[in-house]
Amino acid sequence: MAKKKVLGISFGRKMANTDVMVKTALMECEKAGCDVQFIRADDLDIKPCTGCISCVVGMTTGRGKGGCPIKDDFHIIDEAMMECDAVIVGSPTYETSPTGRFKTVCDRMGPSHDVTFRKATYEEGLAAGKAPEQLPDPRSFKKRVGALISVGGAMTKNWLAFMLPVMYEFTMSMGIDVVDMHEYHGAMAYEHVLGNEEQMERMKKMGQNIAAALNAETEEERTKWRGDEEGVCPVCHLNMLNVSPDRKSVECPVCGIKGEFEVKDGKLEVSFSEEEQNRSRLRWAGKLEHSTEIKTQAVGPGQIPNLKELKAPYIGYAEK
Repeated sequence: MAKKKVLGISFGRKMANTDVMVKTALMECEKAGCDVQFIRADDLDIKPCTGCISCVVGMTTGRGKGGCPIKDDFHIIDEAMMECDAVIVGSPTYETSPTGRFKTVCDRMGPSHDVTFRKATYEEGLAAGKAPEQLPDPRSFKKRVGALISVGGAMTKNWLAFMLPVMYEFTMSMGIDVVDMHEYHGAMAYEHVLGNEEQMERMKKMGQNIAAALNAETEEERTKWRGDEEGVCPVCHLNMLNVSPDRKSVECPVCGIKGEFEVKDGKLEVSFSEEEQNRSRLRWAGKLEHSTEIKTQAVGPGQIPNLKELKAPYIGYAEK
């Protein structure tokens, strides 16, 4: 049986906290018999997404396979993601959120790697008699697991408030099942994470959790949550909630699902129905809901006949 492949991606500085934490988890995966690969994103030339949407348009019209026209090093991450069975992603905290390069990679990966777009394009293409090389990479549909690592120097945890919710953007489009995540705050109290034994042990545990998920014999065991905290949302296991305008319900901003809440003995209790959980944007049904919405409601060019004239007053306006 071929060895499972675990990819580690660090968006931190060379040999700084994030690098070492990702590598520590990878080392445990290697001890468990996995093949491992490490990529430091800052070593790559990855340009911002231009929003041309040619990746999605190509797939929805049957003329493309989700490729990006920008020529840079993104293909290195793309190929590594196609090859891996699991991914461990770590990022430092910049102003409560992951780094700009992290977001750039997510922007480039998001629509182009959406598994529902790719699956439909692949199946429709085969039915139409297209050759496999003309279609999205079939490795896109591989079942993968993932883990997220958030690293912040702030002594108070709320200065990392948007880290883990935003980091789900990396795994969301490909439908990767996140089975563990960890937030390290207060990093500035230590010269380096190598001097913080508790954090190093937690990273070892993360690597062991990924290896255990990869070696699971059932789908339920493979996707089982292995993190330290359950979180209020039963799907993403995070505690962030949006309150509805009428203040009668809440929504998980990561999953996009509605929950009901009440206060019992001074404690907030939130419940999400099975129906809502199944339409989480982290799951197939929720992702399919989104891609179907785009396919059926998106408007193509030509709807506004005089669009060129309407744009004229804005061309170059106040630009220096």
